[in-house]
Amino acid sequence: MFLALPTILLAQTGSRTPVVRATGEATVTAKPDRAEIDIGVVTEARSAEDAAAQNARGTAAVLEKVKGLLKASGEVRTVNYSLNPRYIYPQNVAPVLEGYTANNTVQVTVDDLGLLGKLIDASTGAGSNTIGGIRFTLKDDQSIRVEALRRAAQKARANAEAIAQSLGLRVTGVLSAESSESGGVVPLRQPMMMARASAAPAPIEAGTIDVHASVTVTLAIA
Repeated sequence: MFLALPTILLAQTGSRTPVVRATGEATVTAKPDRAEIDIGVVTEARSAEDAAAQNARGTAAVLEKVKGLLKASGEVRTVNYSLNPRYIYPQNVAPVLEGYTANNTVQVTVDDLGLLGKLIDASTGAGSNTIGGIRFTLKDDQSIRVEALRRAAQKARANAEAIAQSLGLRVTGVLSAESSESGGVVPLRQPMMMARASAAPAPIEAGTIDVHASVTVTLAIA
């Protein structure tokens, strides 16, 4: 748990009630148990029909491999499909239509992180030529967020009470508490890229996820 230095304020409310205010911060670290990865097939052809047909065959082959590996350990959904003309631009003349590009990208959600490397290799072997950034998440992050808030709230109150005690004041109650949270998703920051099949499964390290909470409490004092 990381605890930041609090911001502290001795103030008075609109009703002239003396208060002391302090902030506590906490970070809880957890190991991810879910990942999302974008797998795509890009094809080019002279005609739109050929580009779309080639893409459909390639995507079907990739999906067969992916679903065969996943079984009940994840799900697949389409997140992008496009079919666009491709031009070349000679100098001093009008653009010339060179062909068409079809792109079909599916997002694979997998709960067995040990399958990630196999999914990448199986996809590229079946015809996928784009792999998107991998995002590691938690299937249920509520308990982690609650723990981060609990620790931050305890720290905030302890800070405020320490200030009051050091000034010879007595805490009479809690007037307010405000919180903020962040964290929960860890992307591997990499652009869409051309993928290559390899002899061994692609090495993927999930690392950890940090969930950060900050709580500010206002205590009445006498």
